[in-house]
Amino acid sequence: MRIHNLYTDAKGESHFRDIEIEWAEERRGSKLSKRLPATGIIFRETVASYSLDWHPAPRRQYIINLDAAAKLTASDGESRIIGAGEVILVEDTSGKGHLSEAVAGKMRHSIFVPIE
Repeated sequence: MRIHNLYTDAKGESHFRDIEIEWAEERRGSKLSKRLPATGIIFRETVASYSLDWHPAPRRQYIINLDAAAKLTASDGESRIIGAGEVILVEDTSGKGHLSEAVAGKMRHSIFVPIE
């Protein structure tokens, strides 16, 4: 399983990379990762006209899009559309951050899972 990761380098520039989730066990026809730390869960509804200027992430957290996509642009210029059902680990808590905007004029429901 691959997830997106948005992080900041030592110069404050944000970049994307992919993280491959490692499987720790297999049972009953399923593969499971090890238990990862989390400090809560936040449900979010984002308007269809959402467009947020440059900002760092407020905390390290996983974001899981439930029913619509979001377009994120790193400060290095790379953009990714994070689709419904996809996961991104945002870690760009310093520096210029990223742009975030709605895709196709759709309201988006998502789950934030803070890890700090």
